[in-house]
Amino acid sequence: MPAILAPQLRIALLRLSRNDQAKDLATRALRGLAGFARALKLKYQDIEVGLDFDPEPGLADNGDLENDLPDLFEAAGSAAREAGTALVLFLDELQYVHEEQLAALITALHRCAQRRLPVTMVGAGLPQLRGQMGLAKSYAERLFDFPQIGPLPDEAAKTAIVKPLHDQGVGIDDGALTAIVVETHGYPYFIQEWGKQAWDAASSSPITATDVEAASKISIAALDESFFRVRFDRLTPTEKRYMRAMAELGPGPHRSGDIADALGRNVTSLGPTRSQLIAKGMIWSPNHGDTAFTVPLFDAFMRRIMPGADWRS
Repeated sequence: MPAILAPQLRIALLRLSRNDQAKDLATRALRGLAGFARALKLKYQDIEVGLDFDPEPGLADNGDLENDLPDLFEAAGSAAREAGTALVLFLDELQYVHEEQLAALITALHRCAQRRLPVTMVGAGLPQLRGQMGLAKSYAERLFDFPQIGPLPDEAAKTAIVKPLHDQGVGIDDGALTAIVVETHGYPYFIQEWGKQAWDAASSSPITATDVEAASKISIAALDESFFRVRFDRLTPTEKRYMRAMAELGPGPHRSGDIADALGRNVTSLGPTRSQLIAKGMIWSPNHGDTAFTVPLFDAFMRRIMPGADWRS
């Protein structure tokens, strides 16, 4: 995370340095960023991150992320406040950030909140992120809002399909529309996939249930080859068997004990596998002792790619 953050923060600070009121503070923050990058020997895509400013000794340069990042954010936030603007961090896939880095990020944002500096974050991640942030810093749940973004409600899903079609002068039958909503479970990416394939399958307006039936076969094949397969290929054989056992039980969520029974194992012995799958973003725990897939339709994919009963051995 720090190596990705540093180049973007540099861009923001260079913009602030062109502001007459904030120039000195922004330059100081850039010097702090230079020391920060040097102390941590940051690399981005195997290239060491370097900055064209001389470090300021003692500013964010001791090589301890949880101490340095708050100092750096405070310096950057001071420049933003002087310029009458704000710094907003947009970070996706936060569930993959290591706990010590997450702790440093939370500490830095907490420092800014205490100093009333205009630095904030908009982050996104899988459902387990709330728990991960709480583990990293116990006060995280008081510092952030955690709005949940789940599947689209039926009416919103229908609008996402109908409006682009209507904008192009194309209609869709009620039965076809309902079929797409049901097949996709309101998952936005799947709605896009089914919408594309239904458009391609239809020879005329309106799109019919027959068109959607053809589109479903193509959509599932396309997801199997890309969306699902990419995730599957990241798994170890043990993790694949765990996911296959979940799939045998259905869409979920499932009790950990039921998964263990399907594998003929005890719950405790499967704890490390479950933890690894959560860390990889494949499953999550909606409630204590429950386990669910992070994306819909993955259970059906697992049954297709690992058919029969050989996975039990």
